[in-house]
Amino acid sequence: MSETDTPQLYLISPPEFDLSDFPPQLAAVLDTREVACVRLALATHDEDRICRAADALREVTHARDVALVIDTHFVLAERLGLDGVHLTDGARSVRKARKALGADAIVGAFCGASRHEGMNAGEAGADYVSFGPVGATSLAGAERAEDEIFGWWSEMIEIPVVAEGALDAEAVARLAPMTDFFGIGQEIWDSADPKTALATLLSAIS
Repeated sequence: MSETDTPQLYLISPPEFDLSDFPPQLAAVLDTREVACVRLALATHDEDRICRAADALREVTHARDVALVIDTHFVLAERLGLDGVHLTDGARSVRKARKALGADAIVGAFCGASRHEGMNAGEAGADYVSFGPVGATSLAGAERAEDEIFGWWSEMIEIPVVAEGALDAEAVARLAPMTDFFGIGQEIWDSADPKTALATLLSAIS
């Protein structure tokens, strides 16, 4: 990625949300910012809740020509009319997901702070690789993805890279020349005004 390019936005849903509140919130953000992709990333494994949430978000995203992918559950992606899957186990499920969803689906892989895992995911057919968290986090065992991995990746690897997890304005400014996408979730949804929170987060590069 060249330094003249501005990273695209990739929004990540909260791990839990109310179906009457979050879809309109998401719509409001999508109507004010150009977003490349939205990820449904619920913490629950309840299939009914996941399906109802996917239906609600699909109406919002597809009406605006924004791709919607689901976290982990690639078996549900095609059935629910989604655009693909975001895998959380590095390269391990990439080939399986690609075979299940076909060549046109989006298959992304979260690879933590492992350059090696990212390369394996790319070789297995991932459309993008994400690294994170990029800032301080309270998540147990979460190794921080340092700037160096993004700098190396942007110079050596053509597969798009996503920076996500514990983003702040300083990290956004620092990583903007080295990443293709910013994966933004709780950084804005925890705010009373997600649109303003997003504008503040991206102020350094907008």
